[in-house]
Amino acid sequence: MTIWTRLLCRLGVAAGAFVTLALPAAAADCARMDHDGQGYTVCTVSAKEEPRLGLWLYDDDGSALNNFGNLRGQLGKQTLAFAMNAGMFHLDYGPVGLFKSGDETHGQLVTAGGGGNFGLLPNGVFCAGGTQPYAVIESRAFADAQPQCRLATQSGPMLVIDGELHPRFLVDSDSRYVRNGVGVSADGQTAWFAISDRPVTFHEFGRLFRDGLAARNALYFDGSISRLYAPQVRRNDFGWPMGPIIGLVDES
Repeated sequence: MTIWTRLLCRLGVAAGAFVTLALPAAAADCARMDHDGQGYTVCTVSAKEEPRLGLWLYDDDGSALNNFGNLRGQLGKQTLAFAMNAGMFHLDYGPVGLFKSGDETHGQLVTAGGGGNFGLLPNGVFCAGGTQPYAVIESRAFADAQPQCRLATQSGPMLVIDGELHPRFLVDSDSRYVRNGVGVSADGQTAWFAISDRPVTFHEFGRLFRDGLAARNALYFDGSISRLYAPQVRRNDFGWPMGPIIGLVDES
C-alpha cells in the first residue's frame, strides 16, 4: 500500500471506496457475479483451503490492525490472497460478540436481542475448523452446543437460516448499504465470502446466498464499513478503520 493510500485509510475516506491493484498477489478464487440485477464479488474457499483461512484483530503490539495494509505488513512471509471485514466492533475496535482465532479470544458470545443489526435475532457465528470445515451456527444453538472452532466470529443478523431468509427482511425495504457476509454450503465444504458492488437491501443480499449460491446458512458481517482486498479482481478497498478481518493467506 502506498503512503498516500495509507494516509487516506487513516483519515477515514468514505467506506466502500476502492482502488485498483496493478499486479495480483497470491491467487484466490474471487470473481464478479450478478444476481437479480445486482453486482457482487464472491470469494470461494474450499475445504482444503480451511487451514489457510485467518482471522485477525490486533497486531503484535496489541493495536487494532484497522486496515488491509497493516494486516499485510503483519503477515511477514505470508501473502494475503483476499480479505474482508468480518464482524461488528465497538469504538475501541473490540468485537461485538465472540471473536476466536486459535488460542486468541476476545469478547464473549451474545445471545440476547438488542438494537442495531447485530441484535436483530437470530444472529449467528461463523465457525471454521470445527467438526466440518465451515459452519454458520445460530448464536443460541452455538451456546448450547459449544462447538470447537479454530476460528469463530459472531455477527448478525443471519441472512439465511436453514435455507430460508431471515423473517424480518422486507422485499420492499428502502434501507440500502454496501453489505458483506459469508455463506456456507449444506455439506460445510465450501464458504462464500461476498460483498455487494453497490448498496443493496438485506432481502437482496440474502437472496444472493440462498438462491444464487445455494447456501444453507449465511451470516451478515456489516454494511457501509464493508470492504474487500482481492488482487485477483484488482480490489483494494479503503475507508474507515475496521475491527475483525478475515482472509486467506499463502506462503511466499
